Amino acid sequence: MDGRAAAEAEDAFRLIYAEVFVQPPYNETERDVSATFRRFRSQTRKAAFLAALAHTEDGEPVGMAYGYPLTANTGWWDQLTEPVPEGMRREDGHRTFGLMELAVRGPWRGQGIARRLHETVLEGTDAERVLLNVHPDSKAASAAYRSWGYRKIGEARPWDDADLHDVMLLDLR
Repeated sequence: MDGRAAAEAEDAFRLIYAEVFVQPPYNETERDVSATFRRFRSQTRKAAFLAALAHTEDGEPVGMAYGYPLTANTGWWDQLTEPVPEGMRREDGHRTFGLMELAVRGPWRGQGIARRLHETVLEGTDAERVLLNVHPDSKAASAAYRSWGYRKIGEARPWDDADLHDVMLLDLR
């Protein structure tokens, strides 16, 4: 999906997000979910925004993934607790795809849906690498990312008062 299609499917993305991220270790509130979807509306307007949505045969949303390439003025690298080399943090709007969210609702986990969503959303990018944040207490997500080739490059607080998250990078080339 491009940004326009994702914006039209916002209710499905929100349903998945709210169900997954209100649970531990995330413990997001309705206020957190609302803030995420204010950002989502802005993110979907980015020219290179990409998303994938999984649903059952009868249309029930079960999983989602979305992100976009990081621009030269991204603040992502500034959130790390320890600086990384300048060569690693250089962005040009094409080099790094920022995977903002990847989630699958509980009843549909363990079926390879997350991996297929991940692959689908990345099919649309020509980025050299993918960057994401993952809560370290989300053991299943962290293990999946490692098995897909991601490596931890640092830790960050992605927003004020956030728990420390692992920052992971996947080289695509």
